[in-house]
Amino acid sequence: MRWMRAAGRGLLVAALLLVGSVASGVPAEVSWGGAGAGGRGPLTLATAGDLTGYLGPLLDDWNAARPAERVTLVELPDSADETRSQMITDLRSGGGRFDVLNIDVAWTSEFAAAGWIAPLERARFPLGSFLPPVVDTATYEGRLYAVPYVTNAGMLFYRKDVLERAGERPPRTWAELERQARTLAPKHGLGGYAGQFLPYEGLTVNAAEAVYSAGGAVLGDEGQRVAVDSAAARTGLGFLARGVRDGWIPREALSYKEEESRQAFQDGRLLFLRNWPYAWAGASGSGSKVAGRFGAVPLPGPDGPGTSVLGGSNLAVSSKARHARSASDLIAYLTSEAVQRRVLTEGALPPVRAELYGDPALVRRFPYLPALRAAVLAAEPRPKSARYEQVSLAVQAVVHDVMAQHQSPEAGVRRLAAELDAVTRRR
Repeated sequence: MRWMRAAGRGLLVAALLLVGSVASGVPAEVSWGGAGAGGRGPLTLATAGDLTGYLGPLLDDWNAARPAERVTLVELPDSADETRSQMITDLRSGGGRFDVLNIDVAWTSEFAAAGWIAPLERARFPLGSFLPPVVDTATYEGRLYAVPYVTNAGMLFYRKDVLERAGERPPRTWAELERQARTLAPKHGLGGYAGQFLPYEGLTVNAAEAVYSAGGAVLGDEGQRVAVDSAAARTGLGFLARGVRDGWIPREALSYKEEESRQAFQDGRLLFLRNWPYAWAGASGSGSKVAGRFGAVPLPGPDGPGTSVLGGSNLAVSSKARHARSASDLIAYLTSEAVQRRVLTEGALPPVRAELYGDPALVRRFPYLPALRAAVLAAEPRPKSARYEQVSLAVQAVVHDVMAQHQSPEAGVRRLAAELDAVTRRR
């Protein structure tokens, strides 16, 4: 799960001194209008593997303030597919092992439609303080089923030193990206451009960004309508396929996930990389061959800035939660301004609180924040569907075939439309 990927871990800022202290960010009381049973008591928070170790100190503070509502952290596998599978196994069984779930933003609709997570009271959470697009990822059929916790948007990392020597600026359009990747990269022994092109969830994201940037869509009407059979989709998939065909996307990139692509850029093998902001920390580290020599900007599109897919995670309450009031309080705590600041400074993960993106001290420490804010504000969620897994698998398979030159973009779009139509009609 990519929102748990980031390098570096900060120090614990302060211990909470009083239960319910306003300064701590731990809310003292809440009126719960979601899951029915249970009031206050211990909780279990399920999440993908916390690779940076930042989450433990946040929960230690909560536990020190509320010993009667102690939170046990359950770290599931780092793989998004494995995490989702283990969560669903527990939710389907009705075992109630997990009370609060840290879920991929793309799973909200699926989990809500299945009745696995409980609707939440909008008024309980400061949704107006969040970056506006992230709130949409937490809703299904007009109701709030989760609360945004961390956000993400794809960005274009580029070799600043190479572009500056050539008197060039970072590309704002696909044509500029293609020209620079095709002409400048070979002069410096670099591959031109890469993203996450192995057939897994990352390819779904990259493909959706290409389609969205061209003005298209994959699904509409909360997943009830197939919208991918369009000129925009053919343009988007054509851009990716052309890169492989013409060589400015290395064929090796067809096997890249986030880490492989980050390592290729960090090792000085790429001119351009599409990745999440977590890659900034690694590329800036002591072992990086590009430290101090790269920058990051929003993704380009056909005629100007493109459209990223929103990444990140949302916090949801299981419909079988043992102590629903405590679960609601925990979510309010983890999305409070003080804790969201620590999510960034200690976990290097993009917060959902809008005011943090303009904080001068944070911008000095994380110089990509203004560009990331612009990317998030222009971003769109992945296709909403109660059958998201099947939708994503269809996208991955078709787009990989198109990029591998096994199928034309035109034929690929027709095939994808037919497969998605079968998914949406399935009962």
